[in-house]
Amino acid sequence: MKKNLLFFLSVFVLSSLISCQSGGKWQPLFNGQDLNGWDMHLGTPLNGFNDLAEKATNESVFSVVEENGENVIRISGEVNGSLATRDTFANYHLQLVYRWGDEVFTRRNSGLLYHSFGEFGQALGTWMVNIECQLMHERLGDTYLMNNTYCETAVSEENGSFKYVPGGEMMKFSIEHNGPLVNKGFDAENPLGEWNTVDLYCVDRTAVHVVNGQTVMVNTNTGIVENGQVIPLTSGKIQLQAEGAELFVKSIQIRQIKEIPAEIIQ
Repeated sequence: MKKNLLFFLSVFVLSSLISCQSGGKWQPLFNGQDLNGWDMHLGTPLNGFNDLAEKATNESVFSVVEENGENVIRISGEVNGSLATRDTFANYHLQLVYRWGDEVFTRRNSGLLYHSFGEFGQALGTWMVNIECQLMHERLGDTYLMNNTYCETAVSEENGSFKYVPGGEMMKFSIEHNGPLVNKGFDAENPLGEWNTVDLYCVDRTAVHVVNGQTVMVNTNTGIVENGQVIPLTSGKIQLQAEGAELFVKSIQIRQIKEIPAEIIQ
């Protein structure tokens, strides 16, 4: 427990330094030329695609390509993998613009993984431990809590599943509580082939998922569960998943904020 507390203290100090350096201005995480500032990791094979995993390389899965005269990140998706920032962030507004490509191996699945920490492979054999803003087609904006991460969310329950509802019953979520999944409040995803804009607001222990300008999830009291106790989790690295289909990222940028705008939290 002491070791973990020291880890989170060091992460908080580092993330605060990084946040202060941004000065409230947008900081591109993709420089438009290459993947400088990102780490790449390939993990487990997709079900039924062991051969593709054996042939895959970091460079074939994560690359920068030209599309309509501008450079974008291409994530090929034929193996589970992580594209992760080397920097750690806290108290920020992150904006991601992405769309799905035509190649599908299993399903159009990916995630914006925030508050990530630890080693690659600790979560589901591929990723760092994290809280996920789901990017999966038709699930865009869901929350998924990997390993022992935790949050509290206002929800309604129907047939054993939980959906974010402003003013709903505040419930605890983790593997040890009501499960790791919270469904988005409603569908705000654009049609396949169109660009989606995801805004992620994280301040202290609150995280808000905004899809194409509409708030679909508000999580509070983010943390990790250890020995039955919840330890606050307020910062971490950002990961983008390779997980079954081709994905293009036009831009990803971040800026420091001191509070989440009132109109965002409904």
